[in-house]
Amino acid sequence: MKEIIVGIDFSKGAMNALNYATLMANYLEANITMVWVDKPGSADSIFDNSTGSHRKEVHRRFEEIIKKYSKDLKKGELKYKIRSGKIYEEIGNQAKYNDAQYIISGTHGISGFEEIWIGSNANRIVSSSPCPVFTVRQGYVVKKKISKIVMPIDSTMETRQKAPYVAEIAKAFKAEVLVLGLAITSVSTIKKRMESYAKQMTEYFTKEGIKNNYTEVKASNVTSATLKFAEEKNADLICIMTEQETATANIILGPFAQQMVNHSPIPVLSVHPKNFYILK
Repeated sequence: MKEIIVGIDFSKGAMNALNYATLMANYLEANITMVWVDKPGSADSIFDNSTGSHRKEVHRRFEEIIKKYSKDLKKGELKYKIRSGKIYEEIGNQAKYNDAQYIISGTHGISGFEEIWIGSNANRIVSSSPCPVFTVRQGYVVKKKISKIVMPIDSTMETRQKAPYVAEIAKAFKAEVLVLGLAITSVSTIKKRMESYAKQMTEYFTKEGIKNNYTEVKASNVTSATLKFAEEKNADLICIMTEQETATANIILGPFAQQMVNHSPIPVLSVHPKNFYILK
């Protein structure tokens, strides 16, 4: 079976990520491994770790979660693992160990100086992950299914690498793929390349028997344009590459993927363009 990793710190955001992981596991037929990371010497732990007894409390909480959530899993198994170290590194390490297909991470969303200089664990998990990562906002209400997936397309060759993951999810949920052509420049050669890639994607999804639709928008800021489109279409998921074309308006705010992870009110699936993942 497929494997899904979920970072757990017992916060509302993490538990919402687990709700989303349960949804994905049922449709993709996957096991779920919850990962809690003990940060040695950390002053911001939610437990008193001065005596080491905090791990007993962690085990107890996980057993309660398994008892509560296991009945919601149709085929997969719900497990947990306790690791020690940096959160984003250890979640990635567990994903490697499990040969996981996806990581699911909760996020509170951040802004201002924190976004530019500090980032978040969600950002770090996305940037260092060995596999694609779903990020789910704490306040997002997890639906019973995914009906519409937004797939933004630009003029980079890598923009098409997310297609197999979009197709897998679309098939599992019988969802519609909304291919969004992002015209960030009026330069004809670049625009034509983007349109050519978008056409390839619509032909690919049609061949795979997936309902799809194409829309082109002018975008000085690809994040704002994508989020606006997703909101207008009442989309359930946005799938992006972790590296994307940028324009002047984007440089001030930070990389496209970071903006999406921090600001999207709906789940985002981030795929690394430099790695050619193999679906199993």
